[in-house]
Amino acid sequence: MNKDSAPSQTEIEYRQVISYCKALFDKKNKDYGTSWRILRLPSLTDQIFIKAQRIRSIQDKGTQRIEDGIEGEFIGIINYCIIALIQKSLESSDQMEFSPEELSGFYDLQVETTLELLRNKNHDYGEAWRDMRISSMTDLILMKIFRTKQIENNQGVTLVSEGVEANYQDMLNYAVFCLIKFNEEKQMQMAQQQ
Repeated sequence: MNKDSAPSQTEIEYRQVISYCKALFDKKNKDYGTSWRILRLPSLTDQIFIKAQRIRSIQDKGTQRIEDGIEGEFIGIINYCIIALIQKSLESSDQMEFSPEELSGFYDLQVETTLELLRNKNHDYGEAWRDMRISSMTDLILMKIFRTKQIENNQGVTLVSEGVEANYQDMLNYAVFCLIKFNEEKQMQMAQQQ
């Protein structure tokens, strides 16, 4: 992207969602430290799976018994994808603890890399995601999880496919899209009530 050009509406909305997710990530790191550093990538993939599966289950049943809403699960998917990308980038390091500034830099680097992928895909696909259903994007996240699990089962070896990083980035972006669409739906409902 040309640094002098104004950010697109999608980028503005994307950064708003990420800002909220990062604030939660920072608070959890204050509470728990970087305990997530002990998790291997397959464990992070399974955490993402649990959240996506719950979303799909609620979508299918139309009801839920635990108060936490679907939006919180998408936030969890975003943060777990970013954690997985950070873990992948730190594969050669045994360091467990990082300063808040270091963590912030790791988080921002993964967001910027993934946002660049989004810009390139939006250019080619014309923001097709805006016409997709949240339920369809949930299915795509689940499909990417199963792809990632298969790659992990193959010890990361692929013949013609992208690696786990690309799948985490795609899941992250789909989860952001879902939250953007949730926000748009809320704004429309509020406008109709006025």
